[in-house]
Amino acid sequence: MNLPKDDLEHISHEARDLFKNAYKKNFFITGGTGYFGSWLLESFAWINDLLKLKASLVVLSRDPGVFINENPSFKKIKSIEFLKDDMRLFKFPKGKFHYIIHAATDNNHSSSALDLFRNNIAGTQRVLDFAKGCHNEAFLFISSGAVYGTQPSAMTNIPEDYPGAPSTVKPHSAYAESKRVSEFYCANYAKEFGINAKIARCFAFLGPKLPLNANYAVGNFVRDALKGGPICVKSDKPVYRSYLYSADLMIWLWTILFKGQKNKPYNVGSSEPCSILDLAELVAKAFSPKVKIRIQDRDGKNNNDLARYIPDTNLARNELGLRQLISLEEGISKMVNFYRS
Repeated sequence: MNLPKDDLEHISHEARDLFKNAYKKNFFITGGTGYFGSWLLESFAWINDLLKLKASLVVLSRDPGVFINENPSFKKIKSIEFLKDDMRLFKFPKGKFHYIIHAATDNNHSSSALDLFRNNIAGTQRVLDFAKGCHNEAFLFISSGAVYGTQPSAMTNIPEDYPGAPSTVKPHSAYAESKRVSEFYCANYAKEFGINAKIARCFAFLGPKLPLNANYAVGNFVRDALKGGPICVKSDKPVYRSYLYSADLMIWLWTILFKGQKNKPYNVGSSEPCSILDLAELVAKAFSPKVKIRIQDRDGKNNNDLARYIPDTNLARNELGLRQLISLEEGISKMVNFYRS
């Protein structure tokens, strides 16, 4: 395994009871070699072995060879099989699959907005058509908090029933709009074909395997700090996010798959706000000596128009008993230690 052992033990301790119904069951995951997917695969393999479930997992990926070369331990895991194909066109594997997780997504913003939108919609429809023929027990769609559009500055946390939406006329809305339409597909496949679809609206996360050179502030800050600094913050504008550690994320996703209600979206993330400046400060403090911070644009410090992206997680807390177990500070420390090693 490549993930920290204590993280896998944390997941198995909290989620082991969920897997009691997974004995000799078959799982199917799309997007199993990305950030979310790699955590899903390793936590599945760990729990499967720990509880002797004799469960199996098929992973759909565009290029599993790259993932396996970077994670050679998966060559020895007989319970996991990799299927190289495109989510939009893949040939349905034979057999019954009891649990399906659709985590694959095209978020390559360098491609055209129409291509990104079409790819995600076509992929979701293809996976749902596969699920329709499986008569599976549960289907989990990994959606995004982006479906709400811009969070109003006066709203501290976005609840699941907030009717906001991204702009329909701006190309950068392609990803968010594709998630909205995909949720519509899930809901109506559930209604027409009986698929037990659950929806996880995911916000912001941190932890091992989060890309350091992608468009993730915390990943960029850790990258800068590992190079000796300074940590570069684009602006001092009041921007607020919240971060859930990856091991907690897995507990939430497995719980929603097994226990979530049909056709009900659940916000997934931390409800504790943190400004981007404070986030940079926490990353800087995780190093000794403390790494310096450089703010590129200081014109926004008097801007009262807060930019927030923070979920209300009361539904997941009250209905499923989910909560944030690993603090932001601890999560940053664990992420830094992972990349240092």
